[in-house]
Amino acid sequence: MKLRNAQDILEIETRGFEDFVPHRSAWAIIEHQATTRPDAVALEYLNDCDAPQQDTRVTFSQLAQRIEAAAWVFQNAGVGPDQSVAVLTQHTVSGQIALWGAQLVGRACPINPLLKPEAIAGLIRAANAAVVVVTGMSDEVGYWNTVVPALRAEGIKLPIFCCDGDQASPGNDGVLEDLVAAAQGQKVAVWGDDQSIAALYHTGGTTGQPKLVRHRRQNQAHVAHACAAMYDFGPDDIMLNGFPLFHVAGAFVFGLSALSAGSRLVIPGRLGMRNQRFMRAVWQQVEQRGITKIGAVPTVLAALNSTPVDANIATLRFLLTGGSPLPTELADAVETHTGVPVRNILGMTESAGAIAAEPVHGPRTPLSCGLRLPFTELAVFGETNGEVDPNKRLSAGETGIVATRGPNVADGYSEVSRNPGTFLSEGWLVTGDLGSIDADGSLFITGRKKDVIIRSAHNIDPQMIEDALLAHPHIETAAAVGMPDAYAGELPMAFIVTRDQWTPDQQALLSFLADRIEDPLAVPKQIEVIDEMPMTPVGKIFKPALRREAIRAAVDLVLGDVAEGGKVTIGEDNAVTIHASKASEAAIRKRLVGMPLTLHFSRLGEA
Repeated sequence: MKLRNAQDILEIETRGFEDFVPHRSAWAIIEHQATTRPDAVALEYLNDCDAPQQDTRVTFSQLAQRIEAAAWVFQNAGVGPDQSVAVLTQHTVSGQIALWGAQLVGRACPINPLLKPEAIAGLIRAANAAVVVVTGMSDEVGYWNTVVPALRAEGIKLPIFCCDGDQASPGNDGVLEDLVAAAQGQKVAVWGDDQSIAALYHTGGTTGQPKLVRHRRQNQAHVAHACAAMYDFGPDDIMLNGFPLFHVAGAFVFGLSALSAGSRLVIPGRLGMRNQRFMRAVWQQVEQRGITKIGAVPTVLAALNSTPVDANIATLRFLLTGGSPLPTELADAVETHTGVPVRNILGMTESAGAIAAEPVHGPRTPLSCGLRLPFTELAVFGETNGEVDPNKRLSAGETGIVATRGPNVADGYSEVSRNPGTFLSEGWLVTGDLGSIDADGSLFITGRKKDVIIRSAHNIDPQMIEDALLAHPHIETAAAVGMPDAYAGELPMAFIVTRDQWTPDQQALLSFLADRIEDPLAVPKQIEVIDEMPMTPVGKIFKPALRREAIRAAVDLVLGDVAEGGKVTIGEDNAVTIHASKASEAAIRKRLVGMPLTLHFSRLGEA
């Protein structure tokens, strides 16, 4: 059936969970497709975006064989049920094989290879890894020569396999592709069941304290089947996935979901959709390969909106996005520019990437993240003494803290002390978002209770920034929040109170932070000195006030003197009201396209 609305979700649920999620793990999904459609192409990898004839195509049968061979390789290298394979790769065929192969005999732990080596080493240890897989040397990706020696210097003595390298990768303990080829035909006994831990995905954590989310096999399988239903994936679909594998959207929302329906997954090379050659010719890629759907962050949608449609893109049916807020103005502009509908999603690492989604056969509702997934609950709660209270469930249209529970919710963090406040004993996952659910079941996000900063779908824990700032002898207090940005969705911005009226040199302070913040994307783009921090009655920094100041700073930076008189008001709900003439409204909207803002206009001279 074509899923369109909340009533269709209820109808799906009458058929039972077994019918909706017949395969309860990534391996069961891929093995099923290998049995029923062995010769159909599962993965199409672009070696050269200018030469489609050089694409690497892997059938479902070949994919399953290589996954099982990789599992055998990992098992013989010492991986067991309570151990992990740390996967530091780009989104490639070998990355897919390593990710799924690790889960047959142990756990996968995908890691962003651009983190600082000491952070990577901390995650490897926290995941109890027995093997590490790293993208080898190439002209496009050059972190082997920095990451691997640094990991050795950090005391990581595990086998390190290279993959996807075009050049010799010094110090490797084996080339994954060669090891997998040699192990073709080997079988492994898959450990555990659908409730076993399949993967450990890292999310924004504080310096020196790795934060790993424990995914059960069923979490991944449920999200795959649910997103396949929401997006109406089928065997005729050719899905372009522009997300990295260390991000849940790349692995499950736009990856395993397509594979679960027998769709073909197109992977745009090692650099993904950061490949400028690919992006300049993206519409030709759609025409040449018959792409039917594209999954990408809102920043990529903004780039698509700026790229002239210079090819026949009649095969392209939907643009699917998520990972950061979707501005209505951007969605409208992209649909007008391409003639292709845009659909939004809300997810987080703790829910294997999906909480609510807009069905492709339903309408796009401005500011909405869509409907709950089948077999999940979605609720908005009030608070008691500053903490979310599941006994205070709010009615339709009321704003509170968004929570979900169901088979998509992960098994908490590897460090259980981190669970309180996020994973509740009643099974609820608290998203940290402020929002409401309307009478039709659509979820609307209006703000954030949780502090996390989301930069191009990358989660950043503000405490990482704050701890680094407080290490400076001239800084008394510090707070970091997200500042709206048209490209990244949010950028880190910091507010500081200094000692003895010290005035920092911005560049020197940023250099000080760069040495202390393990994630390069977390280094703040702007630091503002303020006289005092806004505080709550119990003495905590009141970040909503700082977020409003960050919004004001971002709007002022973009608008300059376009808003007549510079009169911009930021409401308590973070909505931006711009006081300007009718004649200037179009120019203002154009400048703010892509920024995750709720905009209102009032006319000069009006009350």
